[in-house]
Amino acid sequence: MLNKQEVGFWKAVWPLAFFFAAIIYGLFIQPVFLKEGMLPFEVLILMAMTFCGIYLIYHGYTWKTIQHHMTQKVGESIGVIMILFCIGVLIGSWIVSGTIPMLLYYGLQVISPDWIYLFAFLICILFSLLTGTSWGSAGTIGIVLMGIAEAYGANTFITAGAIVGGSFFGDKMSPLSDTTNVASLATDVPLFDHIRSMAYTTGPSAIIAAIIYAGLSPYFSGPLASTSQPESIQATLTGLQDMFEFNPLLLLPLAVVVWGSVTKKPIILTLLGSSWLAMILALILQPFSLSNIIESLSSGFSVSMAEGVDPDSKVLNILNRGGLYSLINGITTCFLIFAFIGMLNVIDAIDVVIRNVMEKIKTKRQLVVAALTSTALTNLTTSNQYATSFVIGTAFKDKFDELGVNKKVLSRSIEDAGTMLENLAPWTPSGLFMLGALGVSSVEYAPYQFMSLINLAVAYFFAVTGIACFYKEGSSRE
Repeated sequence: MLNKQEVGFWKAVWPLAFFFAAIIYGLFIQPVFLKEGMLPFEVLILMAMTFCGIYLIYHGYTWKTIQHHMTQKVGESIGVIMILFCIGVLIGSWIVSGTIPMLLYYGLQVISPDWIYLFAFLICILFSLLTGTSWGSAGTIGIVLMGIAEAYGANTFITAGAIVGGSFFGDKMSPLSDTTNVASLATDVPLFDHIRSMAYTTGPSAIIAAIIYAGLSPYFSGPLASTSQPESIQATLTGLQDMFEFNPLLLLPLAVVVWGSVTKKPIILTLLGSSWLAMILALILQPFSLSNIIESLSSGFSVSMAEGVDPDSKVLNILNRGGLYSLINGITTCFLIFAFIGMLNVIDAIDVVIRNVMEKIKTKRQLVVAALTSTALTNLTTSNQYATSFVIGTAFKDKFDELGVNKKVLSRSIEDAGTMLENLAPWTPSGLFMLGALGVSSVEYAPYQFMSLINLAVAYFFAVTGIACFYKEGSSRE
């Protein structure tokens, strides 16, 4: 059996290489070039786990050792899995209480379909800046925006891309954000120095993304706004009025989530508290029975619960969602990916690869590019931005001092290629969360998530050219 100290680059890289090869083939080559549809991601993970298990046993590790690491890592995923359960309950409770229908009703009358994508992007930027949470933004106001887009017949992939991009802008730039504070802490960079450094890449990227969404809106919207409501929109408004009683108190569940985000209360308790409050409001204000309300929390809301409403109504099927089990596919994926990461930890595969990369860095440009690339690979492999921040921060910060590059470039790189990239991968907690909340997978919205795509391109451009990389005076090896 190999000791961890004896594991070299090539021995460590094979399980990672197989994992990424399976992902590239199953999610890109198979559907794009072979036109045969994507392979189930859960099966791809199982393939990678099988390869890794056989590989580790071949090198002398016992299954008992492998299983111990898997169990240990899966234990760390409990928090994420509980959040995914809670967001399903939250969506069901917000619909049956009338919170989401009320916001949808008034949003349809205020937001112009000509600019739905731009509105979705900007509203989520504002909401996430105020709360510091991308999940909270997409899981609340994002759901309403998706409902408005569906009612107008807008492209849901583009809408989801705009919502996710706007939500992660605030998650990255808000001083209230956990990931922003962790990246600052992991690299020993003052918080507001870190935020100002990110503004160089994130600011221009947001402006460019907003221009693109503004240009897309007139061409990809459904029925355009006019002096009279389109028939389908009027039918939606009428249906919402017939099914629910609207009251300002229905904003309280939303207020609980905002308050919990701003005050940094435990997210699971915040989501559950908001859900129970919504359930009480449903009992008081809405014409649904207790069994209907409990069913909405468990299996999701259905328009068939409302009397006198056509259960097959296409204009109201946007309300048929939510429930404890609505994110079960995402929970399964989360469980499997964390088990696979545990297998990789048997030989510290990720740490070994990063250490070997560090030994080959000689110039400033190579250093910043390596920080971005290592962050991306670490985040995509570990599915944990917190772990990524500390792994990359610890591995790179001395090298940044040695080569004379300000560490605020390192902290920025950790977010440019970590926080902003995580939501594009279907197996990460953020990708799974967005699928459950918005009903669109990251593979579907990624081509339209211009915020992250442009931000990553700008970050690499700056790294290669040296723009805004804050080299220290008198330092050598450009």
